[in-house]
Amino acid sequence: MKLQRTIILVIVFNILSFTIVNAQSVRKEERESPFPNSKFLEGENIQWGNLIVPENWEVLKGEVKIAYSVLQNKKRNNNSEAVVFIQGGPGASGTETIWQWVNHPIREDKDIILFDIRGTGLSEPRLCPDLGKKILKILSKNQSEEEDEKEKINAVISCKTALISKGIDISSYNSLSVAKDINALKASLGYKKWSVYGVSYGTHVAQVYASNYPNDVESLILDSPISSISSYYEKNTDGFMKSLLKVFKKCKDDPACNSRYNNIETMFFDVIRDLETNPITVKVDAKFLKSGKFTFNSEDFKVVTQQALYHKQMIEIVPLLISQFKERNKKALSNLVPSFASLLSMDYGVYYCFSCEEILPLNSISKFNKESYKYKGLDGGVAFYESDFKVCEKWGKIEKDSLFKVNNSTKNLKINIPTIIISGEYDPITPSTNGSELKAKLTESKFLEIPTYGHSASFTKKGTKLVSDFLSDKEIKSDAKLFSDIKPVYLVNDITINSGVFEMGNSFNNLDPVFLSPLVIALILMIFFIINYTIKIFKKEYSKRADSIIRFMGVFTSIIGILCFVLLLKGMNETAANNYFILAFGLPSSFDYVFTGITVFAFLLILSFTYYFLKLKSIRDRSIVFSLLFSNLLCIVYLMYWGII
Repeated sequence: MKLQRTIILVIVFNILSFTIVNAQSVRKEERESPFPNSKFLEGENIQWGNLIVPENWEVLKGEVKIAYSVLQNKKRNNNSEAVVFIQGGPGASGTETIWQWVNHPIREDKDIILFDIRGTGLSEPRLCPDLGKKILKILSKNQSEEEDEKEKINAVISCKTALISKGIDISSYNSLSVAKDINALKASLGYKKWSVYGVSYGTHVAQVYASNYPNDVESLILDSPISSISSYYEKNTDGFMKSLLKVFKKCKDDPACNSRYNNIETMFFDVIRDLETNPITVKVDAKFLKSGKFTFNSEDFKVVTQQALYHKQMIEIVPLLISQFKERNKKALSNLVPSFASLLSMDYGVYYCFSCEEILPLNSISKFNKESYKYKGLDGGVAFYESDFKVCEKWGKIEKDSLFKVNNSTKNLKINIPTIIISGEYDPITPSTNGSELKAKLTESKFLEIPTYGHSASFTKKGTKLVSDFLSDKEIKSDAKLFSDIKPVYLVNDITINSGVFEMGNSFNNLDPVFLSPLVIALILMIFFIINYTIKIFKKEYSKRADSIIRFMGVFTSIIGILCFVLLLKGMNETAANNYFILAFGLPSSFDYVFTGITVFAFLLILSFTYYFLKLKSIRDRSIVFSLLFSNLLCIVYLMYWGII
């Protein structure tokens, strides 16, 4: 009897101790908005905070801060339903996507919770935030695939060593730990249940969370899903090439596209062969790379093409993109480097913790290679992903019990959770076959393949409505009418190549007053002189013929110059509204008259200067006339600086 009481007391004591320790381990703190000067967020009912949780949930050791934001529903209802969003990557920030959620229709009556998974974004500690920049620097070099791989391994292992030296438990940065973080966040914010919205790698984390905490989950939204983590890498090349071949077929079936890019599939493989021996080095802004240059080799070309399949507007320029590599258009290709920088902007310290601790050990390099070599001319899979196998091999061995937990972390996923699964037709990284496979596992799920789109299709206009309808318990019928209002993919083919358009667009987007003020002053002076001289010419205030002629020429040249700027901006705005990515290469040929106008403007200015110097002694108020001509010249200088002429 005494023994029984002792055992009971010990058990009760341990339970109480665990509860007290756990309560002390998890706590909230408020934080300031990371966007204090944003007018877009002004007046919005948003709560910012940190959730402090154990770094190691198993032994309740260490602490990490999970940054979160709560976008409270616009009806300001207390105790409303909530949706928690899990970002992908792994390694991308969730709170940085706040701009997509402020006016999202599900916020009308539901709270939206965003958070940065441990180690990323605003969460603390942040794991190796500069690793992405180091990888970009490696990719920019003119060196072999083997050299890239070696330097990448060194950079990643240096990251790991630095983390360990700081006392960071890298084995605690995985999907299971994140699932426990989400459970703690739900409890701390006071929600009984919520809907879980995962995108890309976030869909795997969502499944892990729902498997371990089924009572937390009201419903699941899985966009661009991972159906099986144990084949995620193995299917990489197949997903990429099947999506790309869809684009090639569409181009072949389109007479205009096929005429402009004759046999685009052959061109793609030709570019790979050419870049293997003749890489292209382009100049880039030093803010992206200190070296000021980036070298595109065949592997970089594969990555660029794969990334282009993520978004509908980029899908539409894939044939144009391939053709510009074929033509070795350095100015246009230099505009692609910012996309590389964007690709590598997430936290790669977290990316490799997840990849090497829970993904790559379950995937086979031999199966990856087998899938890759099915596509002749591709010369293997995309090295950016293939090299991760070698990186994780050097990362170190994973304990079997840890790997067992990860491998079985979605085994208990309840198949009757109301779920909507969304895939994009052209998604190259999580193809629509993933959605079909997941649909077969979940009995209460609806799978929708959205045509014409790539990755993260739920963030399109149609996808947003589907998610909103699902969360509002509206019936969604998968019939032909559902997607009848989506515009088909239009493969861009009639473009006048002019890379200066992109540079000019960047200048106006940045609105640097120091850089643009001389141009603005010049245009204002031109307008003033047009009005002033026109009045004086009509009043016949100039007695000398040379005065009238030079002023008439100045007025006419200025009118043409101003019209050129206005029409150029109009063309850029209209093009951007249809497909922003076209501007990286030029403008549709329907705007050729603008470039003709610029040529006429430059010719008239040369003519005006020639006449001015020939009749210099006969012209009255020469300095004032010269100021008008100089204003026109300044406009030409800007156009030349951007590369438009």
